[in-house]
Amino acid sequence: MTEYRPMQQLPEVAGYGSGDVLVLTGELFGRGYANGLVDEARRLGMTVIGTTVGRRDADGTLRPLTSDECADGEALLGGKIINIPLEAGFDMESVAAQPSVAEQLKKARPDDWNTIAFDDDFIQQARAAGSARFRSAISQVASMLDSLIPAGANVVFAHSMAGGIPRARVFMPLLNRIFKGTGDKYLSSGAFWDSGLGRLCDASFNEVTADTFRYLIEETADLRGRISADGGLVRYTAYGYHGTAVLVGGEFRWQSYTPYVQGIAKMRLEDIAADATRQGIVATVFNCPEIQTNSSALFLGVEISLYPLLTAIRGELGDAASAPLFERCRKMLKDGETIDHLLKRADSYLSSPILSDIIEYDSWPQPNTREQAELMLASSAELMGMHTDQKLLICAELSRIVFQSTGRLMLHASWNPAASALWLNHDIIARLLSDGRGRDILDN
Repeated sequence: MTEYRPMQQLPEVAGYGSGDVLVLTGELFGRGYANGLVDEARRLGMTVIGTTVGRRDADGTLRPLTSDECADGEALLGGKIINIPLEAGFDMESVAAQPSVAEQLKKARPDDWNTIAFDDDFIQQARAAGSARFRSAISQVASMLDSLIPAGANVVFAHSMAGGIPRARVFMPLLNRIFKGTGDKYLSSGAFWDSGLGRLCDASFNEVTADTFRYLIEETADLRGRISADGGLVRYTAYGYHGTAVLVGGEFRWQSYTPYVQGIAKMRLEDIAADATRQGIVATVFNCPEIQTNSSALFLGVEISLYPLLTAIRGELGDAASAPLFERCRKMLKDGETIDHLLKRADSYLSSPILSDIIEYDSWPQPNTREQAELMLASSAELMGMHTDQKLLICAELSRIVFQSTGRLMLHASWNPAASALWLNHDIIARLLSDGRGRDILDN
């Protein structure tokens, strides 16, 4: 278990600037964590180079982006995309004359979830094929980067790959039961994780979320050597999640969304950064707070721990400086509802004995329980129901603040990181917003 190391002081201003390069490994979609890192790199004048996971045709063939797709991606990124598919995982790999995992699961029924299993040798072979394909692709990307990165440039390789749910319809109804199920629809995440499908997901999460970071570090070794020889610094960052300290009962307390089934893969990500650090490579996993994005919509309840950020911001900035944010948020609530009531209800959930009885750092990630799931989902629904428009939510505004703040903290801390894994909790985000280097984030 990685030592819990919250960032307690704002990082010194990094030396990145014009001519330096941010390489985003993992495609930029919509608005999420990686946007904050890209926005900060562009604010500093850095060149941003992106990558793509590619696309699958109807017959399953992996291909690069079309010219139109690439142009749209580059417009969103604000930089060049190296159009070599970096799709991670192994669910689409056919090995030993056997259909892929995805193909074999096409006729699987959700009711049979606890009887479906794959031979370990097949999974190992499929996984080896997937990692070989990814390594080959990232090696090609590194070769292209060699001609795009100028001599003397400092380079940040930012890993933003996550996920790993195999592409099969059987998973969605099961995941809905795990993350949103109550009563007869409830499904224990622990029972699922112990099943054959759960073990498949575990392997897939590890491959996509964690091992791609190791492949990135290893396959850019020659490029890293060239950059260093030319006088540039090379840094690697990755997005982690390992719980977050938020205000609960008036004090900052570590807590976690449950069930976080990718937790084992996220800890593996931390181990990879620690291994690289021991080899003299500067690699850091930044464990970021929960946010609400399009991809996190499945995890109903993950947004509850966002609300206390309002209290943290008010405590750090004071009533006057935080008033515009509070007013924007107040306008999103129904008539008769107040921010204070919303914060009280969020705190009631986060301080519940039901959570404190099952959530602890040393045994993270914990599986869900029926009682915890029903409390979380009811609390989430109540808090969402306080809003006038379900498309205009306070947690969306707070998510923007989080991903822009974490991007700024990550990029500057990467220059001289204090550890191979750091936690960006609500207190350090509020401190950034109260500092001259972060006040503009509140005004956007």
